Amino acid sequence: QVQLVESGGGLVQPGGSLRLSCTASGRIFSIDAMGWYRQPPGKQRELVAAITSGGNTNYADSVKDRYTISRDNAKNTVYLQMNSLKPEDTAVYYCNAEVRSTRWGTFRDYWGQGTQVTVSS
Repeated sequence: QVQLVESGGGLVQPGGSLRLSCTASGRIFSIDAMGWYRQPPGKQRELVAAITSGGNTNYADSVKDRYTISRDNAKNTVYLQMNSLKPEDTAVYYCNAEVRSTRWGTFRDYWGQGTQVTVSS
C-alpha cells in the first residue's frame, strides 16, 4: 500500500525553528493534496497547512506568516518550515496525503505516524 514517514520533530525554545518532512512511498500513481495536521494535548486534530499538486497553499490563521508548506513532487515529499515557534504550537504533527494507487483508481487519504513538536524553554 502507501506509507507516509515523517521526520524533523523535537524540542525547541520559543522563537526557534523546526522543519518537518514527510515522504510517501509504496504503490503511488499520483498524489493530489498533501498537508500537515496537529493535535495538541487534550485537543482535537486540526489542519495546519495544505498544498495541492499545483502548489496552491492554505494555512490555519494561527500559523500564517510563521509556517511555510512546500513539496517536491518528484520525491513525493512535503515539508513544513516552522518559524517563530510558540508554546501553543506544541502538538503531535501528522502528515496527510491524498493518493491514487492506479491510473483508474480513486484518491484515498493516508496518514503518517505523527512526530512530536515541543516548544518550551
